[in-house]
Amino acid sequence: MSAPLAPETVAIADVAVVLLVALLVGRFTRRLHQPPVVAEILTGILLGPSLLGLLPGHLPAHLFPDQSRSLLNGIAQVGLVVFMFLAGWELDLRSLRGRGRWLGATAGLTMAVPFAVGAGAGALLVGGFGPKGVSHGDFVLYLATAFSITAFPVLARVLRDNGLSRSRVGNLAMACAAVGDVLAWCLLVLVVALVSAKGQSQFWTVLAETAGYGLVLVVVVRPLLSRLVDRAGARGGYGTLFTATAAGLMLSAYATGWIGIHTIFGAFAFGLVMPRRPATELHEQLGVPMERLAALLLPVYFVVTGLSVDVSALGGRGLVALLVVLAAAVSGKAVGAVVPVRLSGLGWRESLAFGALMNTRGLTELVVLGIGRQLGLITGEMFTIMVLMALLTTAMAGPLLRALRMVPAAVPGRAEAETVTDRQPRPAAVK
Repeated sequence: MSAPLAPETVAIADVAVVLLVALLVGRFTRRLHQPPVVAEILTGILLGPSLLGLLPGHLPAHLFPDQSRSLLNGIAQVGLVVFMFLAGWELDLRSLRGRGRWLGATAGLTMAVPFAVGAGAGALLVGGFGPKGVSHGDFVLYLATAFSITAFPVLARVLRDNGLSRSRVGNLAMACAAVGDVLAWCLLVLVVALVSAKGQSQFWTVLAETAGYGLVLVVVVRPLLSRLVDRAGARGGYGTLFTATAAGLMLSAYATGWIGIHTIFGAFAFGLVMPRRPATELHEQLGVPMERLAALLLPVYFVVTGLSVDVSALGGRGLVALLVVLAAAVSGKAVGAVVPVRLSGLGWRESLAFGALMNTRGLTELVVLGIGRQLGLITGEMFTIMVLMALLTTAMAGPLLRALRMVPAAVPGRAEAETVTDRQPRPAAVK
């Protein structure tokens, strides 16, 4: 009998399996006009106990043994940090200047109404689905935050795939999602600090350290990055820039983890302060390698997530809760997004399309859910319900846009294979 394989050897084989399955599932979902994130969420669920676990032989445990899962989780976290950097880099807040108060009010409503509806759903579900040892208030506050999410990166991909990137409703959706993303991450920082802090004094300490670190990024790190970019452009040394940027975003992620919030906030904030000019050169020399790295590593994150999702264990009570969650998620975004833009003068068709776009959640929602599960804010059953909600609401957007006849006839749907999760719009396109 041969010696047992080393955990790192098993982990390497697991990555190959994940990438191949994601590729096969992606071929199917593209025919349904779905973004890559839907295929990758499905891949994670299919390789976990929800499907593979139903077959004889305890296949998920053999394919992803405990010894290799810690290595896979480390790989997944690196991919997640890179993704959050790209998400922050794409959010050029300067492009929102001059949009007026109306944009702020609209973006606020697209978050506030789902937040309120999510709080109501949380209050309804806390008795049967709230974890022991967590206050009802923390559970409701966290769930309300999760309901208010719109995934800016996947929204950009949906718009591009459906030929709506330059449309009036597309521009409005991108602007509102950009504002909403920043608000959502700020709100999540508060929730994480509140839950993680041991006492009121530590809560304020964490907030003060977070604000101080943000100031360091703006005052110190951003000018240094600008000089580094200028020097790289003058000398043609973009390879050094890539290495320095990768090291910087990892250190930034470490800093926020050390403060006591989460590593993703540091990566996201580092992306916000990263220079965006010269756009073409930075995209080719920095953006493309980062996207390829995310394409390689992020599918592993979905499988690590999928191993915690067990649809078969929900039962009747869980299915009822899923219906409640779906109804709250869709109705909250519908009212919060459709009503204000309809009152502003958009037609019903464009208003409904805007609501469908703002209902996309994608990987951003899974990141929020992963944080909640790590902090013990939701049970495994509630985690499964919320992951299914994220999958279904994201998958709705493409078919709804086609049903509303918003997709130009010249855009039948992309046939080419792409594996970057929630692929970012090019920084070169940011004006």
